[in-house]
Formats: sequence, C-alpha cells, structure tokens
Amino acid sequence: MKLFPESAPVQLEFDKIKALLTEHCKSEFAKKKATELRIHTRKEFIETELQQSHEFKLISLNNQYFPNDYVLNLTKDLKLLSIPGAALVGDQFVQIRKLALNIQSIFRWFDNERRIAYPALTKVIQETYYEKAILEMLEEVLDEHGNVKDNATDELQKIRLNLYKKRNELRRVFERVIARLNKSGYAADIEESFSNGRRVVAVFSEYKRQIKGILHGESDTRKTAYIEPEETIELNNDIFSLENEESKEVQRILRKLTSDLSVYAHLLSTYHAIIGEYDFIKAKAKLAIDMNGELPTVVDKAHIELVNAVHPLLYLYNKKSGKATIPLTITLNDKNRILVISGPNAGGKTVTLKTIGLLQIMLQSGLLVSVHPTSQMGIFKQLMIHIGDTQSLEFELSTYSSHLKNMKHFMEVANGKTLFFIDELGSGSDPNLGGAFAEVIMEELAHKHSFGIVTTHYLNLKVMANKVPGIINGAMAFDEQNLLPMYKLIIGKPGSSYTFSIAERIGLSPHLIKKARGLVNEDHFSLDKLLNRTEQDLRQIEKKESDLQKLVKENERLKKEMTVVMDKERHRQEVDLLKQQNQVTEERIAYLKDMERKLKQILLEWRKADDKSEPIKQMHSLLFKKKDDLITNKLAKKVQGRYEEVATDIVVGAQVKLKKNYQVGSVKEIRGKRAIVQVGMLPMSVDLGDLVVVQEKGAEG
Repeated sequence: MKLFPESAPVQLEFDKIKALLTEHCKSEFAKKKATELRIHTRKEFIETELQQSHEFKLISLNNQYFPNDYVLNLTKDLKLLSIPGAALVGDQFVQIRKLALNIQSIFRWFDNERRIAYPALTKVIQETYYEKAILEMLEEVLDEHGNVKDNATDELQKIRLNLYKKRNELRRVFERVIARLNKSGYAADIEESFSNGRRVVAVFSEYKRQIKGILHGESDTRKTAYIEPEETIELNNDIFSLENEESKEVQRILRKLTSDLSVYAHLLSTYHAIIGEYDFIKAKAKLAIDMNGELPTVVDKAHIELVNAVHPLLYLYNKKSGKATIPLTITLNDKNRILVISGPNAGGKTVTLKTIGLLQIMLQSGLLVSVHPTSQMGIFKQLMIHIGDTQSLEFELSTYSSHLKNMKHFMEVANGKTLFFIDELGSGSDPNLGGAFAEVIMEELAHKHSFGIVTTHYLNLKVMANKVPGIINGAMAFDEQNLLPMYKLIIGKPGSSYTFSIAERIGLSPHLIKKARGLVNEDHFSLDKLLNRTEQDLRQIEKKESDLQKLVKENERLKKEMTVVMDKERHRQEVDLLKQQNQVTEERIAYLKDMERKLKQILLEWRKADDKSEPIKQMHSLLFKKKDDLITNKLAKKVQGRYEEVATDIVVGAQVKLKKNYQVGSVKEIRGKRAIVQVGMLPMSVDLGDLVVVQEKGAEG
C-alpha cells in the first residue's frame, strides 16, 4: 500500500499496535516480522493471514494445546551448519534437537481432522515434510543434554572405559596417600584439590619437603602447599593423555555429525522459519484476544462497512480503567464514498477518523480488527492522511500553505482505490475563502471516486454534503444539557458546533453572547440553531425508542413466566390423569397377544425346518427391531423434550441439531455448503442440509 505522508502509520498509531504485537512474540523471527509488518494489497495473502490468526484464536479460546513449546533462535547456528568443515558444539545440537522434536510434534498435531478444521494453519507446513532421519542422527550420537554418548563410536567407548579404570585406580591410590599423610599430620584441612587438571594433595607448607612428588604451587597465605604425589604422577599422565584422546575423538564425532546434518541445513532452516511463523501467528491471536479482534468479510474492492467498530488502543485503555468504549457503525460504498463529520470540539471526530484508518491498515497487515464479525472491509491501494498542524519550518510554509500543498497531492494522485482522511479541511485561513477552497477539494476528490473521511466546522461543507453525489453528512452526538460529548457517530445529518450553547452553560456574560450573535450572519446562525434543535429532538426520539425496547423485553419476560406457569399446570393435570389409568389398555393387551401368537408360529416353524437360521432371523427381527426403534425414539424424544426447532438461518454461534443422530452442538465456522460443528470435545464437518437450528425450550429466541 502506498502511504502519504510516510508518517501516516505513526499518525494513525499503527506503530503502537506493532509494539504490542512484538511484546507477544517470543522468537527473534517473530519479533522481526512484527516490527517490519507490511501493509498488503493482495486479497489472497490478506485472507490467509487473517484466517491463520482467527484459527489460532479459536484454539486459544478453546484451551486447546498447540505444540510450539520452544523459543528457538538458531539463525547463526543453522548458517554455521551449512559451512563445510564447521563443527557445532553440544549446546547447539541440543537446540537443533529441540527444533526437530518441535517439528515432529507439529506434524503429529496436524492429523487429518485438524488439517480440515484449520486449513489456513496447515498452509504453513503444506510445502514441506517431516524428516525423521535428523532426530535419529542426533539421538544416535548425543544424549538429551548434548553430551556425546559413550557408544557413539567403538574408539570412544574404548577410551572412556580406560579412563574409567585409570580414574578408579587413581582414586584408590590417592585414598592411601591421604590416609598416610593424615596419620603423619601433614595433610591440610582441604586434603586434596586439582591443579592444571591434575589431582594434587594439600599439605601444610612446613611439611612440603617431607613428601616426594611435584610441587604445583602454594596458597595466597603461604600456609598450604599443593603437591602431586610421586605414586600418582604416572597415573595422572595416563589420565591426561586419555582425556586428550577423548577430546579429539569427541571433536571428530561432532565434526562428522555436523557434516552429516549439513545435508539437511536448508530443511532445518525451513523448520526454524515454521516455528517462528507459528510464534508470530500465536502473537497475532493473543493481540486479537486482548483487543477483541474479529475476522470480518474481506472484499476485493474499495468498500467500508464497519459494524460496532472501536479504536483498539482506546478499547485497551478503557478496559484497564473499567470504562465502556462506544462503538461506531459506518458504511462507505460506491454510492456514498465520502463522509463529512461535523460537531463540537472534543466530540470524537478525530478519534472516529483515526479508528477507521487504523483498522484499515491493521486489516491489510493481516491483523484481526476490533469490529463485529458481520463487518465487510475492502482493500485500498493507497492511503493518504492530513491530521493536525503540518506547518513546515524547513520550507518556511505556513499552516495553510502546508495544508494546500497536501491537498494538491491528494487531488493529483487520488483514484477509486484511494482512502483519504482530512482533519479540519480548510482550516488555517479565512473561513469564507478557506471554505470555498474546501468545497473545490471535496468535489474533486468525489469526482475521482475516492473514499474518505473529512472533519469540519464549516457550514458550507455541511450544506454541500448530500447535494454532491457520493458525499454524505455525519455528526458526533452531544448532550447539550450536561455539555458532554457522547462520542456517537450519526450518519445522514450534519452536526452543530454548539458554540453559543457552550458559552451560555459555562457562564459567559449574556450581553457578550448577544453581541456575538449580532455579529453573525442571520442565515448562518439560524442554520446552526436548526442543527442544534434537530439533534436534541433526535436524542429524545432515541430515548423513547430505548424505553419502548425495555417495555418490549419486560413483556417478553412476563410472557415466558406465564408460559412456565401454564406448562406446570398442564403437567399436573397429566399426572392426575395417569394416576387414574392404573390398568393396561386394550390396545396393549392386543399387542401382547399378537406377539405371543407370532412367537408360537415361529417356534413351530423352527421345530419343523431343517435350516434353523431363517426362523431365528424372524424371531430376532420381531424381538429387537421394536427395541431399536424404541431406543432411537427415546433419544429423539429426549432431544425434542429439551430443545425446539427455530426457523432461522444457520450462522456462526448458532445451536444446531444433526438430523441423522439427534446430536446437538454449536456452529464454529461455515464453509460454503458445509459447517464445522463442535459436538462435545471434537469439531465435525456436516452438510448444512443435515442441520436444523434449535434452542432450549423456555430460552429467548
């Protein structure tokens, strides 16, 4: 996406979204992707990114396990692996082993059912495969801590066996030496130590001449001397030599293992990228959960249809302080492309503008957005923004000159795939002249079929909106009585600036207000007053509508209570009736007699027949078919007793019944003519024709 100016993402606070996303990333791979998050224009790419985040969000919300257990940053190690002659050390192999184990777990996790349930997440591993030889190579040579196993080669096994014997022999000799020195009173408190890898005995310095051996040094206080006894010199030499051989053999084994694994260097780099990609997707899902992000419908055209959208950063701030965030609903399409928002200062005009811009950038970056999932969002090729004072000291431009320069760029490059945002169009100049230029700019952008949001206080822009094709009015609601903004966007009407109302409420002198009114053009004042009155009338209508909705809900509640009372009375009458019917009905007696007659007939046939299988089949059918039908009917009656069918469309979240086996579950996703239904612990893919929407009896529809 082309951005103007380059600081547009920062002005829309997209940098803060990326910072929050980076905090959720664990691996360097994912953090790099988060900080370098790009804004895309290809629908297929955007949809895949969004679907992956959505699927991982579902996994997290359902508390399902996904095997991304390790945080692995192996870029340098894997680069070294591909260099001829290089040798990785034990810790590096431990990390590669973790990578192999993690990839093994991921491929096992994606069984056939999960590949169907999570197709977007499956795409990450779709172009590669799991190579079990990598883990086999590592486990053949190394233990889980990265140490070379004794049986890695015959030579190493032989060396370590000799080392074991020599060290045991050295231990026994040392024990004899220590015992002798202790008996003589020569040994110091610490008795023994190591010097340059050789085992030495600690003696009091005044006795060092009494002991045969090699003096390795003395303590800082000169009270203790460290001597290698004569009896152990040869053993220490043998052990030193064997340890040197062991080190050389281990290095040779590690170099060979590095060489063997280098064949899979590219595949391991792919595995590393997969682990990082899932970490990045998980971070996006966590961010979506934090800010109530959802998956809207994406359309490959310029289009905005936001339902209950909120500014994600404002939502997070309000959530911490326990406040509600007021959502906005807006539609910009081929018919109405430009929205002019008016209303008082601090009423939420700029926040509304930034909300729409930020959500659009987030969507095209593959992030779930804070909207209702029924929202539809299009794809724009370029985004242009002009917010606040853009005075340029470098080019000695005034605020208005800078404003006009930006507007010139807007009008020159805007097209039908452009989304623009202009805060306070025409500000910084004489109201009449600035308003005239603002009209020209608006008409030109409308002529270019661009989409955008404009905020203004100019009355002439409010008047021209709804007259020029493609431009509509919008207003930020305001509580005139309490002088408080309501932060609610109303589409279809302009808003008053409430200039004189605010002046009166704050206690400005009446004669000054009267004098100011006299200076205002009468038509101008009358129009603002009309807007003011219209908005307050609308407030009253909305209040009455709200009261009416409360009455309707109360009526529904009373209706339900009455239904429950009537059902209880009906049940009581049925129980009384059943108590009176204490004899078996004639119909039941007739059924039992008929069953007895048929069984006798089958028994006679069985006695006469040479082939006994056919009469047995008849008897089995007679006895158990009714029973099977009875079991099926009992299950059906149980479901029908608890649920009732509802004549509504099947949507995500709906409770549905499977027609074939009467199981009940909830719809998680709809894919064409099939739906993913959560029944118990596992999701099922079911044809929409085999489902019917139900609700529990007595519950609201």
